[in-house]
Amino acid sequence: MFINFMAKLIYMTRHKKDRLIQMAPNFSGFKPEGIQCKSGSEVSISFEEYEALNLCDYELMKQSEAAGMMKISRPTFTRIYESVRRKIAKAFIEGSYIHFENGNSIISGWYKCTNCQITFTLLDNADKCCPVCKSQLLNEN
Repeated sequence: MFINFMAKLIYMTRHKKDRLIQMAPNFSGFKPEGIQCKSGSEVSISFEEYEALNLCDYELMKQSEAAGMMKISRPTFTRIYESVRRKIAKAFIEGSYIHFENGNSIISGWYKCTNCQITFTLLDNADKCCPVCKSQLLNEN
């Protein structure tokens, strides 16, 4: 009975809530200049980590304000923020390639074209069509 209880605990992990981000990076990553990156020397940064770094270090928000923008608790924000700073330090010191991945995030006010698969945002009064293929078959994120 105790073994069954422990087995259930192992598989009962809590689902991470999606984090609201205002804008995903418009590039796929960074490569250090003058170094050939070896396989396995990559650092993955999620969109929510990128957003945390953007809000605190670029927009100069307090962590509590940034957590509110992302619709998460301040302690959760702090964990995300510390994680991205450690990853960037590692990439910088070791000369590793940095690439971005989606993670647990929802991009606010963005659309994905079902025809050409690009993700984009629109101005408030713009027509709701894809800027590349002009399709109106869009999914809102």
